Amino acid sequence: MKIKEFLKSYAIGLVFGIVVSGTISVIAATYFPSNDVTYDNNKSGLTSTNVQGAIDELYGVCFPPKAGDQIIEDAGLEKDPYECRYFFTGGSSNKYITFNGEKAGWRIISVECDGTIKIMRISNIEYQYWDISNNNNWSRPASLNTYLNNTYYNGLNSTTKSQIIAKDWSIGAVTDNNNNMSAQISNENSKLWKGNIALPTMSEYLRTNSDINKCKTFRVYRNNYNNCKNTTWMYISFENWWTLSPYNNNSVNILGVSSNGYIGIDIAVSDSGQLGVHPTLYLSSDIKITGGTGTKSDPYEISL
Repeated sequence: MKIKEFLKSYAIGLVFGIVVSGTISVIAATYFPSNDVTYDNNKSGLTSTNVQGAIDELYGVCFPPKAGDQIIEDAGLEKDPYECRYFFTGGSSNKYITFNGEKAGWRIISVECDGTIKIMRISNIEYQYWDISNNNNWSRPASLNTYLNNTYYNGLNSTTKSQIIAKDWSIGAVTDNNNNMSAQISNENSKLWKGNIALPTMSEYLRTNSDINKCKTFRVYRNNYNNCKNTTWMYISFENWWTLSPYNNNSVNILGVSSNGYIGIDIAVSDSGQLGVHPTLYLSSDIKITGGTGTKSDPYEISL
């Protein structure tokens, strides 16, 4: 069974399970109902006015039959327990993609429930300060924000630009050494910025780790970083690199990943020098896979 078919049947089963428990009273339903179907959502907290909408709202069954659906059928994808997202996890996860003419120069972070695909550049790494004015407010804008969304973006060709979609990015500050991923994500999502290109957040770095017990929160990762660096593909040896997440203790600190795998705190004008920059962006949900299997030697090829 394909993943999308599984999600459809699973969501329908769960909705009917809720019906039995009395939370939602459904008169009739199919996955694609020909007519709106009424239900009582007083207790559910849902805003949808038909069963299909309730299914999508509850379980995020909303992938288009295009690139997102094709990619999530591959091994290595995990349903995120916190948001409607699907992450590629593990130290040897493939999911390479050719983008902007850079063969296997990017990797897929996640497939989103709106069908967009979040990717991160891993080739031709540049080194810069996060903000030359030493401020950790990305929307200020930080100098790295200006560079990525002006100089870097304007240097892309028209075909590449047409494949990028502007979205909201989570730029809220994170508490150092926290042990509650749900709270960390909520903190990140507390402040949003809309644009074309940014960086991975700290929670995304943690959520691409396949070792749930030792590595899935800030604190346990730090306690086990020598092992945890080997169970996420996002760790890049011999490189210190920036995340998008500021540290909430002051107005200058940014969280980053150190060359030894440790999650560190740097200032926006780092006293250790310029850190690696991994441009990160969302591909349009209209993207199609035209070739490749996602491995480094045979990366996904895409088109609109």
